[in-house]
Amino acid sequence: MKLYWAAQTRSLRVLWLLEEIGCAYERVAVDLRAGRQHTPEFHAINPMEKVPALEDGEARIAESGAIFAYLVEKFPPAGLAPAVGDPLRGRFWQWLFFASANIEAAMTEKMAQVKLPETAAGWGSAERVFNVVEEQLSATPYILGDTFSAVDVMLASNLHYAITAFKMFESRPVFDAYLQACRSRPAFQRAVALDANG
Repeated sequence: MKLYWAAQTRSLRVLWLLEEIGCAYERVAVDLRAGRQHTPEFHAINPMEKVPALEDGEARIAESGAIFAYLVEKFPPAGLAPAVGDPLRGRFWQWLFFASANIEAAMTEKMAQVKLPETAAGWGSAERVFNVVEEQLSATPYILGDTFSAVDVMLASNLHYAITAFKMFESRPVFDAYLQACRSRPAFQRAVALDANG
């Protein structure tokens, strides 16, 4: 299994998930500054020519949410998603796609200073997105309850970038506690070290 990645990008979340799973994988650095993502070889892996991308034998997967879905299906013993038939499984998929679609849209809204009517924007508004996350995390320590899952990898990664790294949004006490719990995980710390050291 190969993870095509670049430091200080969205690749970190897939690196973190792979470390949580504990499976064997190879990191293949893509030098974005040198334009290595614009080669025919990489285009065949991800036509958007972005990282992260995953190659597993004949399987080629791009888009973080799709990579997460592929990995939790491939490695169910890792326990990072509710089992098929578990009532929480629907919520797992809901929050996985919410985290990748709505939080990034809210960040784009803030960065571009574009305000669409809530009825026209699929994410509603940046304020609504963060209020919904705060409401859930005020009720449970992790997004699905008491148990950490792959959704927390995606959500915590996005909150980290939105609040800590880019300081686009004010933090809230519930987000601080949640991020502290997620960042304390050994897999997160290994992923950050790998990301920093290439």
